[in-house]
Amino acid sequence: MKSIDDIQREIIKEFAVYDEWLDKYEYLIDLGRDLPLIKESDKTDANLIEGCQSRVWLTCTRDEEGCLHFAADSDAIITKGLISLLIRVFDGRSSEEILNAGLFFIDSIGLKENLSPTRAGGLAAMIKRIRAFAEEFREG
Repeated sequence: MKSIDDIQREIIKEFAVYDEWLDKYEYLIDLGRDLPLIKESDKTDANLIEGCQSRVWLTCTRDEEGCLHFAADSDAIITKGLISLLIRVFDGRSSEEILNAGLFFIDSIGLKENLSPTRAGGLAAMIKRIRAFAEEFREG
């Protein structure tokens, strides 16, 4: 299995192909379209991420080996692309790996500078919720 850092470097290379942010947004939209959907029954208020302007549902399960698995959906296609990147980085990882990971791809591909303040806040809320799941599963 590739490391979290290896996956982040892959994402950076994929985004480096595009010179214009319009093209990077299109790529994010494509990533969102490819995100496997969560079950309709998981689209509950309990699974909504607080702090996102759009509606983002995120679920997490832990397998027998202690690895966390995420599923998500959003009613906004760019936000769906953002959560798909985070799932790509964190899915199948242990709580410790998630909690100790530094997310350098966000700055490297220019997300911070090119997202609206509300989307940037939503991205931060998604990361916070993933880390909260990791913390919950680490404790019990």
